[in-house]
Amino acid sequence: MRIRRHFEAALYQKPPGAKELLQALPLNRWAIVTSCTKHLAYVRIRAAGLPEPKFIVTSNDITRGKPDPEPYIKGAQALSFVTKDCIVMEDAPAGIRSGKSAGARVVALQTTERDELLHAAGADFIVKDCSALKFVSGASTDKLVFDLQNPPAAFR
Repeated sequence: MRIRRHFEAALYQKPPGAKELLQALPLNRWAIVTSCTKHLAYVRIRAAGLPEPKFIVTSNDITRGKPDPEPYIKGAQALSFVTKDCIVMEDAPAGIRSGKSAGARVVALQTTERDELLHAAGADFIVKDCSALKFVSGASTDKLVFDLQNPPAAFR
C-alpha cells in the first residue's frame, strides 16, 4: 500500500519546489538517478511537469541498485564529477545509503519517510521539500551555490 501511494504521488503531483529548483540549475549540472526503468522515469517526469534531464541513470543502466553506491557513482560520472563533489537529493533510506556510500552529501526530503528513518540512513540534512533550497549562483566559480530558504529548523 505504501508503495502504491508513493507511486501515485510521484505520478500525479509535482513535488513542491522541484520544478523551480531544476529550472534554475544549469542543465549540464544535474541528473536524475532513479530505481525505476527509463520508460517509467520519463512518464513520471512528464506527469509531474518537471523539466527533462540531460542525464538520467535508471535501473536499465546499472547492475546493482540502491542502496549500492553504483547508481550515484554513474550519475556523477555522467556529469563528469566525482561523487564527493555532488549533492544527492533523496526521499528514501535506500537512496540515502546509496548516496552516502558513493561519497556524496545527501539532502533528505521529508516527503515519504519519517525523520528518524532519514537520519538513521545517514542524511546530512533533512528538509521539508525542494522549496527549502534555492539556487543562488555559480557565475564566479565552477561551484553551484545554494541558499536555505527555511529557518534552521528545516535542517536536522
